[in-house]
Amino acid sequence: MEAKRYHTIGKVAHRKDGLSKVTGREVYSTDVSLPNMLYGRVLRSPYPHAKILSVDTSEAEKMGAVCITPFEVPRMRYNERQVSIPEKTYRDRTVLPDKARHFGEGIVAVAARTEALAEKALRSIKVEYEQLPPVFDPFEAMEPGAPQLYEDVMLGDVTLPIENNIACAREVSEGNVEEGFKEADLILEETFATGRAYHAQMETKSVLCRPEPDGGITLWPTAQSIHNTRQLLGRIFGIPLSKVNVHRVPIGGSFGSSIQMNSCIPVCVALALKARKPVKLVLTREEDMYDHCKYPSLINLKYGVKKDGTITAGEMKTVVDIGAHNIQAYPLLGCMSGWFVSLYRMPHMRFEGKTVYTNKAPACAMQGYGNPQVSFAVESMMDMIGERLGMDPIEVRLKNYVGLGETFWGQGPTVRSVIRSCGVEEMLLKGKDLIGWERRGKPEEKKGRYRRGIGVGRSFHTSGTGAPMPGEVIDYSTALVKVNEDGSVDFLTGLMCHGGGTLEACAKIVAEEMGVPLDMVGISPSDTRTTGYDVCTHATRGVYCGGSALLKATKAAKRRLLEFASRIIEVNPDALRIRPDERLGQGVIYLEGAKGKSITVGEVAKTAQIKGWGTAIAVESHRQVNCPPCFVTNFIEVEVDTQTGEVKPVRAVAAVDAGTVINPDLAAGQLEGGLCRGIGLALLEDTDYDRNTGELTCGGYLVDYKSLTAVDLPEVEAVSTFFAETYEPSGPFGAKGVGEAANNAMAGTVANAVYNTIGIRFTEAPITPEKVLKALKERERESRQ
Repeated sequence: MEAKRYHTIGKVAHRKDGLSKVTGREVYSTDVSLPNMLYGRVLRSPYPHAKILSVDTSEAEKMGAVCITPFEVPRMRYNERQVSIPEKTYRDRTVLPDKARHFGEGIVAVAARTEALAEKALRSIKVEYEQLPPVFDPFEAMEPGAPQLYEDVMLGDVTLPIENNIACAREVSEGNVEEGFKEADLILEETFATGRAYHAQMETKSVLCRPEPDGGITLWPTAQSIHNTRQLLGRIFGIPLSKVNVHRVPIGGSFGSSIQMNSCIPVCVALALKARKPVKLVLTREEDMYDHCKYPSLINLKYGVKKDGTITAGEMKTVVDIGAHNIQAYPLLGCMSGWFVSLYRMPHMRFEGKTVYTNKAPACAMQGYGNPQVSFAVESMMDMIGERLGMDPIEVRLKNYVGLGETFWGQGPTVRSVIRSCGVEEMLLKGKDLIGWERRGKPEEKKGRYRRGIGVGRSFHTSGTGAPMPGEVIDYSTALVKVNEDGSVDFLTGLMCHGGGTLEACAKIVAEEMGVPLDMVGISPSDTRTTGYDVCTHATRGVYCGGSALLKATKAAKRRLLEFASRIIEVNPDALRIRPDERLGQGVIYLEGAKGKSITVGEVAKTAQIKGWGTAIAVESHRQVNCPPCFVTNFIEVEVDTQTGEVKPVRAVAAVDAGTVINPDLAAGQLEGGLCRGIGLALLEDTDYDRNTGELTCGGYLVDYKSLTAVDLPEVEAVSTFFAETYEPSGPFGAKGVGEAANNAMAGTVANAVYNTIGIRFTEAPITPEKVLKALKERERESRQ
C-alpha cells in the first residue's frame, strides 16, 4: 500500500505528561489527600487455610479506630474482573471472607486518623481461627479427599458445585486429531512448566474513597477500568451508579495486575461508608505480593509433522494453578487455546485445559494472559521439530505460521477473524540478518567455560478482543471530542494509559484527523460521570480499540465544524480540508486551489458560538469487529558460564508488526521493555511457597525476590528494534497494538538460545543458574558411564 504522509502520526513528540512525570508532579492515587481523611490498614490471615470463628475489635475501637469484619460487610459473591459477559463469569469472592484461603488474605480492616494509629489498632485485634489443612500442589488438590477450598461458587446467577478443587475446565477441538497424528512422519511430545512470577509494577495497589452526603461515593483508585470498578461497587453496596464516581488516575504500571477491581477497593469503600469520612488504603509491597501473581502453567504439547516440516496435528493439555480465587480462569483457557491454534496452522487440533484452586495468592493476567506460557512451549517445540528433521528453525516457522488471509482465533474459539496485515516473514528474515544467524553454529562445536549461542522465537497478541460476532468478552470504547473557540481540541475517554503512551497516541489520532497541531489537543481529566463506557485497557486494545472510538468521534466533530465553516466561506463542506498551520498555531480550513477561501478552526468555532449555531462536539461508542494480531519476533544471543550456570544475554533483536506506528519512540520503548521483562521471566523471576505455612520463601519483594536490572541486560547498542512495514485496514490510520506482544516470545527465544549454546533443552522456566549447573553435571556424569 502506498505510504501516507502524516503531520503527527509516526512523528516523535514530547509527551504531554512527560514534564509532570520526570519532575515528580504527576498525581497518582497514593498522592491524593482530602481533609479529615482516615488511613486504612488490613489485618491479614497468618494461615493459608482457616475459618474465622470470631473477631474482637474492642481494643481498636477504644483507640478511635473504625473497624469492619467479615460479618458486617455485604455477602454478595462477585468476581473482581468484569470484562467477561455475566453468564461466563465465575464468582467466589466477598468484600471480606469468613474463611481465609491463602496466607496474607485480608480478613479485617481498620481506619484511623494516622497510619501509625491504624497499625496500632490493627495489632490489637483478636481473631479466633479454626485452622484447616491447606493444599498447594494443583495435582494434589484434584485428588479425592484433598482439602476443599470451596463447596460451591456462582457462575453468573447459577450456584455451581466445586469438585476436587477444579475451578473450571475447557475442551476445544477441530478436525480429527487422531487422524492427523496418523498422517505424520514424526510425532514429538514434551511437557513444559512456567512459574508464578510477581507483576512487580512500580505502584502498589491503592485507593481513596470519599462518602458523599447523598449516600454516594467518589473514588481515586489504582485501576485499569474506571467504569467496571464503578459498576461492580454499585452492585456490591446497592448504590445507584449515578451516585458512584470513579476518577481516572495515572497508574504506575500494571502489567495486568489491575484488570480486575483490586481487592482493597471494596474494603476501603466499606470503611469509608462506616466512618462517614474519606479513607485512604495503600498496600505495602509485601501485601501486594500476596494479592496477585502470574498464572503458572503445566503444558503437555504434542505435534505431528511430515518430513518436509508441515504440521499435521497438534494437541495441548494444560493445568493451571489459579490460587485461592477464580479471577478470570475460564476465559484464560479459551485464550490459551487461541494462542496455541493461531501461532502455527494445523488441520487437526485438540485442546484440554483445567484450572485448579490452591491455597496460594490468586493468579491473574500478566503481560500476555497465558500467551507467554503457551509461546514458551510452542516455540521450544518448533526448534525441536527443526532439529529432528534437520531443518533450520526459521524454515520450520516460515512453512507453518498462520498469516495473511487466514483465520485466527484471537482470544479463543469464539473470537475469530481474518488476518488482514502480516509482517511475520519480513521480521524473521530481517531479524536473521541483524543477529548474524549464520554464526550460531551447533552446540557440540562449542567448548570452554564461556559459550555463546543464538535463539529465535516469535509470537503475537491480539489488538483487543473484537470479532465479527460478539463472543464471551465485552469490548467497546466511548469517546467525546470537542472543538474549542480558540481552535484547540479537547477529548475525553475512560480509556486508561498504563504509562506506555496510549493517551499520547490518542492525542495524535485526534490531531491528525482534525488537522490541528498536536499541542492544540488536550487530554481531559476523566471520570465515570463525564465519560461513556470503556471496557478496560487490556488485551493490547488501547490504540486499536480506544483510538478507533476517538477517530470516529473526531470525524463526527470535524463534520460539524466543516458545516459551520461552509456557512461562513460559502463552500460545500465536502470540498473543505483542514491543515495545521504552525505559524498561526492552529488548524486552517481551506478550499484547495482557491485563494481567499480559508478560515482558522478557532474563527469558525467562535463564530458558531456568537451566532448560536452550537459547538462542534461529538460523542461516539465503537466496537471493533476484528482483533488483528500484532506479531512479534525476537532473536537473542546468550553467553553461558558453564562453571556458575549463569546465562547472560549479550545481544538481541526485537521486531513487531504493529501496522502504522503512532508513537515510534514509545513503541520502541515497549519492545525494549518487553524484551527485558521477558528475559527476566525466562531466567529468574518466580515465587515459591513454604509448603507448611503458605508464606513466600523469598521473604518479600525487598528481601529476596530477584528481577533483572540494567546490569544484567544487553548494552543499549547491542539491542536492535524495528517495525514491520504493514498497514492494518481496520485500525486507526492503519495501526495495531504493541503492548503485550513485546513480551510473549522471549521465554521460548531464550530457551532456544540456551540449547544452541550448551545442547541442553530446558522445559521449565525460569532457567536459573542452579538448573543449568545441575543439568550440566548430570550430562557430564552420564557421559562418563
